[in-house]
Amino acid sequence: MTTSTEPTSHEPAGPGLKRAIGPRLLVLFVIGDILGTGVYATTGKVAGKVGGALWLPFVIGFAVALLTAASYVELVGKYPRAAGAALYTQKAFNVPFLTFIVAFMVMCSGLSSASAAARAFSGDYLAEFTDAVPPTLIAVLFLLALAALALRGVSESVRTNVVLTLVELTGLLVILVIGAWAVFGGGGDAGRLGEFEATGGTAYALLTSVLGATALGFFAFVGFEDSVNMAEETHDPVRTFPRAIFTGVAVTGTIYVLVALVSSFLVDHRTLERSSGPLLEVVKAGGLDFPPRLFALIALFAVTNSALINIMMASRLCYGMANERILPRAMGRVLPRRRTPVVGIVFVSLLAVGLVTTGGIEGLGDTTAFLLLCVFAVVNIAVLVLRRDRVEHAHFRTPTALPVLGALTALLLASPLADREADVYVRAGVLLVIGIGLWGVNKAVLRARGEG
Repeated sequence: MTTSTEPTSHEPAGPGLKRAIGPRLLVLFVIGDILGTGVYATTGKVAGKVGGALWLPFVIGFAVALLTAASYVELVGKYPRAAGAALYTQKAFNVPFLTFIVAFMVMCSGLSSASAAARAFSGDYLAEFTDAVPPTLIAVLFLLALAALALRGVSESVRTNVVLTLVELTGLLVILVIGAWAVFGGGGDAGRLGEFEATGGTAYALLTSVLGATALGFFAFVGFEDSVNMAEETHDPVRTFPRAIFTGVAVTGTIYVLVALVSSFLVDHRTLERSSGPLLEVVKAGGLDFPPRLFALIALFAVTNSALINIMMASRLCYGMANERILPRAMGRVLPRRRTPVVGIVFVSLLAVGLVTTGGIEGLGDTTAFLLLCVFAVVNIAVLVLRRDRVEHAHFRTPTALPVLGALTALLLASPLADREADVYVRAGVLLVIGIGLWGVNKAVLRARGEG
């Protein structure tokens, strides 16, 4: 573990990662990472928490995402290397245990997100074609297939991401066209857009329901933080990342708010809540003759994209942590020909397969959001602490007020005020216990080798 505040560290054990991602590819990567499971699968669950005004949590989530995105842009420009939040935490606080916990939480958030995508893949969208195979088996096979693709190489994986991103953007465009058709055709119910539903009917209940819906809806915005783990595979990351991240968040945020408005306008929130394929309900209710099966196929591509990118992110995080000696050096091993982090991909894929059996879309999605909100609070604070560490190259610098607001809003949405199920805390707690166990084992190995 390096304790230096300089932006250099341990070199990779073996060949480094291949720089194969340019500016346009990175923008599509960010958009593709943010779009997907969140909007295609959890829109209904957000509606179940807040009612017809389900657009509001997406507006708030958009604002919170922009605050934290600004912090990530400054940090990746300052330290353009894999490991992301773990690297920033170590440089800011120089507490190896905290660094490991942050890194492990980020990794687990990617795995719970991939698992939520696997659950979405095996749900109502797939049921348009078949329901003969048990959903859990489908989810497991789905994750294993993505692991095989990730092993082939970053170029293959990112190009696949580009294709899937264009497909899922087409699906959301279909939703917006259906919404416009309904508006001009006199369909839908605009009155639902202002309806709030909160158990108890008090102002406090309304506040907690909105916060809970925003926290769950924030799952739809996660993904931009994944991209910083691709810094070592991006051409000129200092210049490329600011535009890519801000463009990605702005594009997806605008689409999300519009899709939420259309969904509530056309479908009652109770119907949306009951479905694991809520946008399919929008297609069926829109009055435009668009084949539901075709839209279901598009949605399956969309959730596939989310899971693929999260498997890639988690494996690159393992690679980065191994080179920082937070994890055993073997985790940084790459395939000589493919130059992909083979041990990291196998490790995270096995964890995702185990995680997919512990909950449904809402629980896994909320777990993802909770873990990342905790991490985002640390990252926003780290930006301020690292202002004292100057680097030689020029980089983006965010206004000080933004990381302050980012930390406060992240802590608020991660707090018990955000109405979430207890299993989210239990799942996150178990994951942290596993992480602490791995930390102890790794420290013991390093000490035995005289490196601890």
